[in-house]
Amino acid sequence: MLELMIYGANPKNSSKISLEMGQELELGRSLEAPISVPWDDRISRKHAVLTVQQKQVLVKRYPAAENAIFLSGEEQDEFLLNPGSAFVIGSTTFRLTDSVSSFASPHESPLEEVTFKPNELLKVRYRDADQRIDVLAHLPDLIMDARNDADLYHRLVTMLLSGVKHADAVAVVRLNAEDRVEVPFWERRRQTQGGFHPSGRLVLEAVNKSRRSVLHVWASKEETQEEEDYTAVAEFDWAFCTPIEDGDSVKWGLYVAGELNHPYQASIPQGTSGIDLQADVKFTELVASIVKSVRRLNQLERQQAGLRQFFAPPILSAIGDNLNTEILEPRECDVTVLFCDLRGFSQHAEDSSEDLIGLLDRVSQALGVMTSHILEFGGVTGDFQGDAALGFWGWPFSSDLAPLDACRAALAIRAAFEQIKLQPDHPLSDFRMGIGIAHGRAVAGKIGTSEQVKVSVFGPVVNLASRLEGLTKHLRVPVLMDEATAQIVRSKLDRREGRARKLARILPYGMERPVVVSELVPPETQAETLTDEQITCYETAVDCFVEGEWEEAFRLLHDIPPSDRAQDFLALQITRSNRVAPADWDGIIRFDSK
Repeated sequence: MLELMIYGANPKNSSKISLEMGQELELGRSLEAPISVPWDDRISRKHAVLTVQQKQVLVKRYPAAENAIFLSGEEQDEFLLNPGSAFVIGSTTFRLTDSVSSFASPHESPLEEVTFKPNELLKVRYRDADQRIDVLAHLPDLIMDARNDADLYHRLVTMLLSGVKHADAVAVVRLNAEDRVEVPFWERRRQTQGGFHPSGRLVLEAVNKSRRSVLHVWASKEETQEEEDYTAVAEFDWAFCTPIEDGDSVKWGLYVAGELNHPYQASIPQGTSGIDLQADVKFTELVASIVKSVRRLNQLERQQAGLRQFFAPPILSAIGDNLNTEILEPRECDVTVLFCDLRGFSQHAEDSSEDLIGLLDRVSQALGVMTSHILEFGGVTGDFQGDAALGFWGWPFSSDLAPLDACRAALAIRAAFEQIKLQPDHPLSDFRMGIGIAHGRAVAGKIGTSEQVKVSVFGPVVNLASRLEGLTKHLRVPVLMDEATAQIVRSKLDRREGRARKLARILPYGMERPVVVSELVPPETQAETLTDEQITCYETAVDCFVEGEWEEAFRLLHDIPPSDRAQDFLALQITRSNRVAPADWDGIIRFDSK
């Protein structure tokens, strides 16, 4: 397949365009041009037209284009561009490549084949060590700055031509799924020398079979040019291919070819040219090793960045740099689940129907507030459901502190939204939130199908946390807990961090067992919050309510500050029955909807 590689003066300005035979593509600075080069002011809006032929591209400059097109240093208005050749307009280079090459010549048999074993080249000394070290010193930055594989291939080939002075041509070679050799990028030291066709036999031997550097030396050109079927590889006296490991597989490598100054007569370890070639192989193996290491580092950093969205730093440390994902396998364990939802999202969606992107951005910011505090207190972010976030503790490591850390995260989220509410110009100032926390058994880990897997938690405790979050609207409090979590808070959470207030005994919609729900209350030192005495008074009122002593419960509720919204819910239940409990009263408030 023909491809047009485009390189601007700024490394950020580059692209690759696949070409198909018969296409007629306009090249220009216009953004509407099929080959658009908006960064170069030396290129006219409509500068040239490219017609794709079978193995060439016809380039014609428009008469109105102001600046010349240079091919091999000469101005050209119309020319055929062959694979491997390039033309220049302004500060931008356009190179034609043929990404797939097929090699089937029976005359590739080398005069000499050497496969380099591990550590075999350790004693080889460089004649120009200072120059090679200088090239290698810049290699990590060169790889890190590459925006994509095409850019990386271009940089590697250019760098190898600088570091291997005996090389006349360098290519990046790879094997596709059918083990056919592809050449995504190549370069010759002198572009006027024409095309370049690496030896398929050499590539297969190095990349697919031995997985080591392999050197082939052929008979000199004088000995082969008399043969009718003199092949493309025979224009070089030697070539070697060094494979590059990519993960656990080897599917690509570096191919270097050149000529000797005299006919090749001795095996590689002998002679000046042989020593220089060994040094070139050693240098290329160093390049391949650095490429492997830096790409592995890049991959780890990308994976770590992705995992940081789900896991707190201690969990990432346990997973390790080798990404031991066995620890992520699903298992049953005790977890504390936090479900956090935005209030009034449906109304926000209706009001923002003309700016859904803006609404999405604000919701993303709100979810960011939630997840940042979940991760801050060692939780795992499980799932997003529209405007809601799920976090959980107790997996992959069990911890007695899991319920406490979940409560600390909930208090931090509540405080963050209350602080935002005081800033009228903040994009989230009109958002409110509700949080439900439940503790119990669940299955946590990698959950999903063979096609898609995500880290999440599964079980009744998740459903309970979601129902508790929904009940915050009815009970008019920001954070609700089940009884298991509330008991842990009462016994283990420092009251200077947070407190529990029992609110009612409730049977949520769709559930069979009633649950005693409690509010997670900020510490007494926080402004506009209940004192410890007021919480005790409220819980006494709740006990009276459950026992059917509604008149006494109603009296006690009047000792709670009017600013407390939770008392409104309980008082409403009492006044609906004229402060008298029904004859069949069992202390449970039943909900017939979510």
